Amino acid sequence: MARKSRPTTAITALTCGAALIAGPAWTGVAAAAGPADGEGDLAGKTAQQVSDASLHELLGAKSLRLRTQSTTDPGKLDLALDRDGNCAGTISKGSYGRVDLVKRGKQVWMKPDAAYWKTQLPGKEGAAAARKYQGRYLHGTTDDTFLQSLATACDLTTFQKAAANPTNPPPSGHPTSHLTKGKPTVEEGTRVLPVVKKTDGVTQTLYVAIDGTHYPRKLTAEANHETGTVLLSDYDKPVPSKTPPPGKTVDISALEGRLETPSA
Repeated sequence: MARKSRPTTAITALTCGAALIAGPAWTGVAAAAGPADGEGDLAGKTAQQVSDASLHELLGAKSLRLRTQSTTDPGKLDLALDRDGNCAGTISKGSYGRVDLVKRGKQVWMKPDAAYWKTQLPGKEGAAAARKYQGRYLHGTTDDTFLQSLATACDLTTFQKAAANPTNPPPSGHPTSHLTKGKPTVEEGTRVLPVVKKTDGVTQTLYVAIDGTHYPRKLTAEANHETGTVLLSDYDKPVPSKTPPPGKTVDISALEGRLETPSA
């Protein structure tokens, strides 16, 4: 059981953006390059060099769109975020509900759906809140503990630091993993080159854009028939700056102490 739990944890961390792309997480012995057909200027580069190039581009990004999903957890992210901590998008927990999120500086707006309210507040209270706040945003600042916890996913700088410095490097004496290049393929209309790492029962595949800037576009982790996926796109596009109008907002203080702080 201990061996099975480790890959599952790796997938969960992957979809939270805690283990990403390169650095120690992707350091290994680069296997010989395979056929270079369709690899563009990545042809002739080792798998490690391709991985390193993608990390360099990720760390230089000023903004991007982040999407995550996993077969081990109903949670999903779909957020546009930047280095200033601005973001816009959705955070979902499957049957537990979904929240539309907007953050500009310290200001945060969140619009829960009916399922969210019904899981946050007991019995008829949840159903009543769903009706009362339908289509309306709760508004406050990151000084509010609840909103601060919800908005932690909005910081691109933190995400980039996690990519460059994974929190779980391989232990001393751990077998060295090999990075290999796969065959060029297409992800969401972009030609990409897969870089594959297999270690401790987990297969991680990094998909690097072949044409233009070599951004990481996708990362998957597979173990025990479970899969976690991170999708990255819209590099350096501004985060939508539109905020909800006052007439569609309610101050978060109206529900102070009644909402459960999201888990990390």
